[in-house]
Amino acid sequence: MVWIPGGSFRMGSDDHYPEEKPTHTVTVDGFFIDPTPVTNRQFRAFVEATGYVTVAETPPDPKMYPGAQPHMLKAGSLVFTPPDHPVDTRDWSQWWRFVFRACWRRPLGPGSSTKGLDDHPVVHVAYADAEAYAAWAGKALPTEAEWEFAARGGLEGAEYAWGDELVPDGVHRANTWQGVFPAENLLEDGYERTSPVTAFPPNPYGVFDMIGNTWEWTTDFWSTRHPADAPKACCVPVNPRGGPEAASFDPRQPEIRIPRKVLKGGSHLCAPSYCRRYRPAARHAEPVDTSTSHVGFRCVRRVAVAG
Repeated sequence: MVWIPGGSFRMGSDDHYPEEKPTHTVTVDGFFIDPTPVTNRQFRAFVEATGYVTVAETPPDPKMYPGAQPHMLKAGSLVFTPPDHPVDTRDWSQWWRFVFRACWRRPLGPGSSTKGLDDHPVVHVAYADAEAYAAWAGKALPTEAEWEFAARGGLEGAEYAWGDELVPDGVHRANTWQGVFPAENLLEDGYERTSPVTAFPPNPYGVFDMIGNTWEWTTDFWSTRHPADAPKACCVPVNPRGGPEAASFDPRQPEIRIPRKVLKGGSHLCAPSYCRRYRPAARHAEPVDTSTSHVGFRCVRRVAVAG
């Protein structure tokens, strides 16, 4: 693991999406972080050692999804399925498809496998799956503040994990989307879907893939915006842990009480024309029961502070 020294930093951004506002100062203690997202090879070792069955491999409980069509209550996961023509990007159902039996072993659904993808990030992991792996490994999932601090690599105020240019000197520094999303993928970074976790250079802390490739789970419950700056320096939050669970529910689906957690880092589907979330400050809400072909995770290990 990589040691992150801790310290104070300006979290969030006032320049992009409303949920990233306002920028505010927080402090995190030093911690260790995985140098890469958890890979298929690592997750396979966990499953072989424990017999663990992921959420995507388990049929949903009908009681949790009132009004759901019975034929849809089968094991599976969301798979990015690009259309062959331009679509309305306000409708995510134009490129996401729930595929029965899609899971970490079969990332594109039946007939697919992780052959040749051992060093790619594991995907189709719901929040409980990430927590189970972390517990087995003697680690934990990062908070949003820890994750963002590590992603920034000590570059205070920089737009990206490597500086202020998305593609410095024409060289891609992360696996993101080039072209008009979701129908045109120019593959200028060399990858159509996920990439090996060390395919792009690490940030100044020596941590790989904090931006792009796959979104990553954090432990914080989703909130629609950050808290304001502390009124005094003595009151700066230390190791903040996010908002309350009750505030994380999706107000557009009041009948479904599924908590949402914060995802960080963007993915290979983030594009300038659609989702500019390939930045340390960016954040996204994800229901804890949901798994997709572009969400993974990494772990941290905290150091006990003598009191």
